[in-house]
Amino acid sequence: MKKPDTLEHYLQEWAGKDELRQLVAYTVAKVCAGTGEIAELVAQGDIAGMLGQVHGDNADGDAQKELDIRANDLLIEGLNDAPVAYIASEELEEALELNKGAPLSIAFDPLDGSSNIDTNVSVGTIFSIFETGLGNGTTASYVLQPGNKQLAAGYVIYGPQTALVLTVGEGTHVFTLDPKSGEYLQTKESAQISLSTREFAINVSNFRHWDSHVRTYIDDCLDGKEGVRGESFNMRWVASLVAECHRILSRGGIFLYPGDQRKGYSEGRLRLVYEANPIAWLVEQAGGEASTGHMRIMDIQPTDIHQRTPFIFGSKEEVDRLALSYEDDHAVNDTSPLFATRGLFRA
Repeated sequence: MKKPDTLEHYLQEWAGKDELRQLVAYTVAKVCAGTGEIAELVAQGDIAGMLGQVHGDNADGDAQKELDIRANDLLIEGLNDAPVAYIASEELEEALELNKGAPLSIAFDPLDGSSNIDTNVSVGTIFSIFETGLGNGTTASYVLQPGNKQLAAGYVIYGPQTALVLTVGEGTHVFTLDPKSGEYLQTKESAQISLSTREFAINVSNFRHWDSHVRTYIDDCLDGKEGVRGESFNMRWVASLVAECHRILSRGGIFLYPGDQRKGYSEGRLRLVYEANPIAWLVEQAGGEASTGHMRIMDIQPTDIHQRTPFIFGSKEEVDRLALSYEDDHAVNDTSPLFATRGLFRA
């Protein structure tokens, strides 16, 4: 059996003698070193202390837990000697200046899915790296870049195995952390998301708040073989973005977190800069698509570090199906003159 390639060797081969690529490779390596320490904390659970203890709210109003804070600190400390000028984090209200004048900047969610800490469900770290020189002189501008400007993106999922999913624009690759050596070893090259799927992930408890396009799409899935799709669908919902994405990379599917009618949810719940953009690039590099329903995620120009966005990603055929319904405003209606609102979950 061929010995798996190491992350270090993969990055060296990719970077070659290109100076910018070498800096990106070094920064990815520093992030991954920090995730190794986070993985140890997650694995220890309550042995490492009350990791699920709430310390208040973060800059975006979400409950901030002990492990959120510790993960954020570990990543920042690990980047101290990296060529990183600015850091945007879910746990920081404003962008942090690290090494002024450095050529790169980074955005990350130190611990995605932290609401699952106490239930031992997979959580993760999401990151995105881009070129500092594209900013306009204000601190925020260096991290407020569209996803199509990313130089590297990835996530680490802390589950039964700790795995890194990475893209530098040449496919989406999976590396698994070897607990004996502490190295990330490549275990899947050029992962591909199946074009079609019969599995969706969405929080159906919010059905009554969605617009007619999303409600009709889910209705059609739930109608199964007897409905217009003529196929039965499975539903999944983990409430951990990295876990949802990892499943879709492994076996296909579509994930939906649309905007809805609840106060504060008109633009969805997930953050564009450090959640949606890196996941979107990973998905696109694996042959999938990522959209708001109206436009490509990576073409959005961010205006705020903690900006939210509707987020739909996964198997291309399913994302396209929903996007097409948004293009035709008359494709679906909220009401039927005979039966009022249709569907299993409609009143």
